[in-house]
Amino acid sequence: MDGVERHIDELRTRIHDLDEAYYGKDAPTVPDVEYDELVRELIALEAEHPDLTTEDSPTRQPGHARRTQFSPVAHTVAMMSLDNAMDAAELRAWGDRITARLADEGMVGPVAYACELKIDGLAVSIRWENGRFSQASTRGDGKIGEDVTANVAVISDVPHRLGGDAPPVLEVRGEIYLPLAEFKALQERTEKENSEAIDAGRKAKPVPVNPRNAGAGSLRQKDASVTASRGLSLWCYQLAPIPGITLPESHTLALDRLASMGLPVNPETRVFGSLQGVYEFCDHWVEHRHDLPYEIDGIVVKVNDLALQQRLGATAKAPRWAVAYKLPPEERNTKLIDIQVSIGRTGKATPFAVLDPVFVGGSTVGVATLHNEDQVAAKDVRPGDTVVVRKAGDVIPEVVGPVLAERSRGLRRWVFPTECPSCGLGLIRSEGEAQHRCLNPQCPAKRLARIGHFASRGALDIEGLGEQQVALFIELGLLNDVADIYSLDFERIGELRGYGDKAVDNLRAAIEDSKARPLVNLLFGLNIFHLGPAGAELLVDELGDLDGIRSASPEDLAAVDGVGPVIAESVHEWFAQPENALLIDRLVAAGLTTSAAAGATGELPQTLAGKSVVVSGSLDGYSRTDAAEAIKGRGGKSPGSVSRSSFALVVGESAGASKLVKAESFGIPIVDASRWPELLQTGEIPK
Repeated sequence: MDGVERHIDELRTRIHDLDEAYYGKDAPTVPDVEYDELVRELIALEAEHPDLTTEDSPTRQPGHARRTQFSPVAHTVAMMSLDNAMDAAELRAWGDRITARLADEGMVGPVAYACELKIDGLAVSIRWENGRFSQASTRGDGKIGEDVTANVAVISDVPHRLGGDAPPVLEVRGEIYLPLAEFKALQERTEKENSEAIDAGRKAKPVPVNPRNAGAGSLRQKDASVTASRGLSLWCYQLAPIPGITLPESHTLALDRLASMGLPVNPETRVFGSLQGVYEFCDHWVEHRHDLPYEIDGIVVKVNDLALQQRLGATAKAPRWAVAYKLPPEERNTKLIDIQVSIGRTGKATPFAVLDPVFVGGSTVGVATLHNEDQVAAKDVRPGDTVVVRKAGDVIPEVVGPVLAERSRGLRRWVFPTECPSCGLGLIRSEGEAQHRCLNPQCPAKRLARIGHFASRGALDIEGLGEQQVALFIELGLLNDVADIYSLDFERIGELRGYGDKAVDNLRAAIEDSKARPLVNLLFGLNIFHLGPAGAELLVDELGDLDGIRSASPEDLAAVDGVGPVIAESVHEWFAQPENALLIDRLVAAGLTTSAAAGATGELPQTLAGKSVVVSGSLDGYSRTDAAEAIKGRGGKSPGSVSRSSFALVVGESAGASKLVKAESFGIPIVDASRWPELLQTGEIPK
């Protein structure tokens, strides 16, 4: 028992320290998932040993009492925390407890559940008296919060005067958050200021590592004008049941009432008559969390009927009628073993972190990007640090920053190498650029990346010619440049282990098929600095064929709408190089597509000429690439987001809610997936 008691005390101390870092300093030292694991372990131990439970245990406290520059505010109604459900099984168990508890009360029948997004921000309570904004406070320990009235008053989403039928006193609970666009802008401003500070010999400031803590820090500024400059926003999620106010029958009716008074209420709230709908809602947002312009870390599920909420009551810390379904973690802490540099197809030298492997964002991560020299300096990550690793959706994992509280003494700043790790020649950083580059045209790493890119799906799409195969063929002397792909020695390849007759025939067929890829794919595959697929498409559309592009002057190229002088100069320089002219001649001789008319788009009717069509979700029989090509092949454009100039939004299965909301707000026609073929055929909005 002494060992258990000691471990419980250690857990409580650790959690209190983490609370102080999170709530008190807005600088968490561990990701949420690791904090949750500690709390859940403590809950389990206290359940096994109730005699060891104490009133000051963090399991019985809804927040954290912090020492603060702001005056204390006593909440009229306590602001409670929520219990967590970490997976579908725990969510189902919570639903079963609701049903059982109501059955014990003699209530049998379906229960309606309100589901809303759990915004990753800072909880606040805001009060209006006689329709006028009067006070705002943070949650604090649930009973006593901080007075942040002056700072909340400068947030544009917070109305100073309520509209509609406002009661004499209104108290609302909500979440102050930092939208992703504002967070990125804050990071960029901080990095720019740090660069100037370093140049002037001054100390750099920490770069904000996530929107939640950047938002909390922005709200707690001594100077409210700083808060005003940060672009904070508010979502209201609860009407507080203060004395003298008449509550509606349900939670969602209460939200409607708040909206009618001009308060911002999140549009993604839904009501379901069974838990099955709740599960599907949660599954949807696990997949589509990155469609939103702000961060969420879960789904809040509530019994919708307010009378039932009263019946169900609460524990010392949390209401029984609500639970937070936590989304899979996208940040974890791990050890930074080393910082190394990779050389890309254009010679770009990119630092990357070698990590102690950690499971995050659905996969095990062992390496993560660090972008460039300035990013490493701004983040000040050092080999040996404990670092925060983030993997959001399908985005390449990155190192967010160090956990300074765990940095060992004596760790030295990392210095960008002066020589290419592949060929040994000097790395150059041109004035005005963030990247170092290896300029050696014969650099082995550049050659491997160039050929791999040429064969990749976005370029010539040669199945069976991935990076490992390219590296092997280079090592054997079978490949030296991209044109060698079309004169490969298949007899020699057939002698290699793993290459039987079928594998060789498949590779030969894939290479032959690549000759018919559109000119856009070839142009993009050539690894021309600054030229991406969009720029390649603009050049092909305007100039028509390869000869027209390679013979165009920089002025002619820059005159193409959307290209500009930087891309134009780079394209002209590339084609002017004698070795590149010989490479093009060899590719032409091999029979690759050299004109727009001969591309894969063929002679499709140009029903969508000049029209911008956005596709959201999956369409039966079409991959995302296929859908985009179907639109472009008919003369249209296929951007990734909705704008006021969009012609239509095509909605397939699991469509992103944010695109739907934006389309509706702009009055853009929405086309169901079943009418998609009609849109392609006619170019008109189906009736």
